[in-house]
Amino acid sequence: MYLYGASGHGKVVAEIAEECGYNIEAYIDENPSKERVLNYTVIHEAPPYDIEVLISIGNNRLRKRVVNRGEHFNYVTLLHPKAILSKRLKIEEGTIVMPGVTINAAVRIGKHCIINTNASIDHDCVIEDFVHISPNVALAGNIYVGEGTHIGIGASVIQGIEIGKWCTIGAGAVIISDVPDGATVVGNPGKVIKSRSLNI
Repeated sequence: MYLYGASGHGKVVAEIAEECGYNIEAYIDENPSKERVLNYTVIHEAPPYDIEVLISIGNNRLRKRVVNRGEHFNYVTLLHPKAILSKRLKIEEGTIVMPGVTINAAVRIGKHCIINTNASIDHDCVIEDFVHISPNVALAGNIYVGEGTHIGIGASVIQGIEIGKWCTIGAGAVIISDVPDGATVVGNPGKVIKSRSLNI
């Protein structure tokens, strides 16, 4: 497989891929100054044939842009062996689940998401495409997280909340009410401090 993105996040993804038994051929990264990362070669454009890929870019918008280019990629899903995952979890292509994660019954996770270290997602949550759930985030049951949203490290969300598309939830925030599309929310209880365009 190839990893698209030779950043710090890409280093973490590489080690998880190794744990899952994958042979990493190379990183793909458009930065010409990058030549090797973690003893793997960095190439600067994708091979002109079908390859297995995981997009190892932490930025949600950049991950979506790579997908939208329509490259001939077969997307890999990585589930760390030390994650605790319900047998009724539904998870789509290109998503990575990191060590220490707990995901309970009847959760659905979309494409190209990052479920980061020690995050907890309870029953019946829906996580749409290109979401990043940061380390130590706690989502109670029946939560909806819209496309492209980033939930910051250590944030907590109470049961039944709907979080819109392309939101930013600040580190340590406590979310007790619904969040509109494009909002940035911080604090305890969480308050909207700004909104942005959904254009990506």
